[in-house]
Parts: sequence; structure tokens; C-alpha cells
Amino acid sequence: MRMPKTILYIASSLDGYIARADGGIDWLSVVDSEGTDYGYAEFYSGVDAIAMGSHTYQQVLGFGEWPYPGRRVFVFTHRSLERVTRDVRLTEQPPAEFVCGLDHAGVHTLWLAGGGDLVASFMQNKLIDEYIISIVPAVLGDGIRLFREPLPRDHLELIRSTNYPSGLVQLHYRSTLDR
Repeated sequence: MRMPKTILYIASSLDGYIARADGGIDWLSVVDSEGTDYGYAEFYSGVDAIAMGSHTYQQVLGFGEWPYPGRRVFVFTHRSLERVTRDVRLTEQPPAEFVCGLDHAGVHTLWLAGGGDLVASFMQNKLIDEYIISIVPAVLGDGIRLFREPLPRDHLELIRSTNYPSGLVQLHYRSTLDR
């Protein structure tokens, strides 16, 4: 069985937070005014499906128009949530079990979009192949951490780093762990 490639593609503050304590992401606006997509279109074109936690899903619903038309979106939750499109699927499966079933669904590349609990679970199960982390030039002081303990040991190989005039630095790493 072939496992899909799982890529964590996410923004983080310089001090390692993906959102404020209340889930707010208003601090991301410091880099929105540049007019660049920071490689998003190219990345998104290679994604077959998206995995996210329920809080991230609810955050995305607040953006207005559904940003992922035609892509399968798997929302990890134990709650009953509204599905805004038939492409949204709710799952209670543990990540390791979920990822093993993706090959049969024709998923070759999975975007792990967040949030913190789901990222931690994927990391603990050694399910992340690549990390693309955009470091935003902001210090939040507290909030929802990108990486939560316990973390497995991993050695990452730098694929590329890109600096933008806004001060954002995008780091692209490959995990060296075998899974």
C-alpha cells in the first residue's frame, strides 16, 4: 500500500503560534498587503485533498466564499458540523488509520492545514513528509502553538527557503523519518 505524501503548509508567528488564544488570525494581515501569494497557487495545484481540525474548518467558514472548490476536505471532529459542500467530509478516524485509507481514495498529496491538535497528532504518528512553514514577522506572546509536546524526534532536510520583502520567510523541509 502506498501512503500519500502529507505536507504541513501553515503560517506561524516568529514565536511559534498559529493563532491567538481566541483563534484569531488578524495578525496575518501584516503580510497580506504585499500582493503576492507566497507560492500558494503552485502549492495548491499539487494538492489532492485537505485535512483540518474542526476549529480550523470553522475559521475557514468565516472567510466568506468557500476557498477550496473541487477539493476534498476532511474535517477531523467528534462534533456534528454543517457541511458547506459535498466535498467536505467529517471524520472521527485517528490520523494513522485515515492516512492509510487515502490511497484507495486516489489521494497522492494531502495538505495538512491545521490546527494545533491535529498537527500534533500527525507528528506523533510520524505522518508528515514535508513542512512548509511561513514565518510571519510578528510576535504574539501567547496563543495556539504550532508544535505541541510531546514531539517525536525528527531530523529535517531543508529543501528551500524563500525571503519576501514583507519580512515573511518561508521554510520548506523534508522529514528524514521512514514511515
